[in-house]
Amino acid sequence: MRAGGEGPPVGRRVVLGMLGLGAAGVAAGPYLQRAVEGVASKDPTGLSDLLPGGGGFRYYSVTGSVPVRTAADYTLTVGGLVDRPTTYRLADLQALRQRRIVHDVQCVTGWRVPGTPFEGVPLADLLQAAGVRPEATAVSFGCFDGSYTESLTLDQAQREDVLVALRMQDQPLGHAHGGPVRLYVAPMYFYKSAKWLDSITLTSTVQPGYWEHFGYDVDAWVGRSNGRDDAPTG
Repeated sequence: MRAGGEGPPVGRRVVLGMLGLGAAGVAAGPYLQRAVEGVASKDPTGLSDLLPGGGGFRYYSVTGSVPVRTAADYTLTVGGLVDRPTTYRLADLQALRQRRIVHDVQCVTGWRVPGTPFEGVPLADLLQAAGVRPEATAVSFGCFDGSYTESLTLDQAQREDVLVALRMQDQPLGHAHGGPVRLYVAPMYFYKSAKWLDSITLTSTVQPGYWEHFGYDVDAWVGRSNGRDDAPTG
């Protein structure tokens, strides 16, 4: 998700075409919605925000396509600077202690979805189970889209409002929302909540994530990131 900055010039035909598609989406309803959910947004102009989203959400990917993972083939690894590297199947994560958080979701591009429930395993529980080594100060997150990465400091990762999320809006996480498992960092802009999560790696230093290489803030607190002044999410 890019916010700010200038993209390439956009012709009048493109603008009118995107506006037309947005209007058609309102009329076509759920039929167009299913098609939109499969769109990978890499649009630096922000025009893709005109596409209708479900429940106020927009759909983003930094790759052309993302493979689907199911309960039969999904795994999450916890490794790096830990005493007990571990691999979890989806059923393993479902069997662990779950925490439910209801919080506003704020995208750095400007849209917000208020009062969104997320539920999953507290990240701190997985880190404790793995045994974090003294030299570890940060956590890096990898995703099975093959491109996206994110990171948190160890202190941030151990907050109570950071989850390895399995459910959103009281439903299992669908593929378009990063399922079957995603990271959820409640107090930060939504780009920190990496979708399609498949690896958690303890590191000695913070490894900037995908968008941080393009100028996004590493510490992405809502209201204090990328020069924005959004009200903190509730």
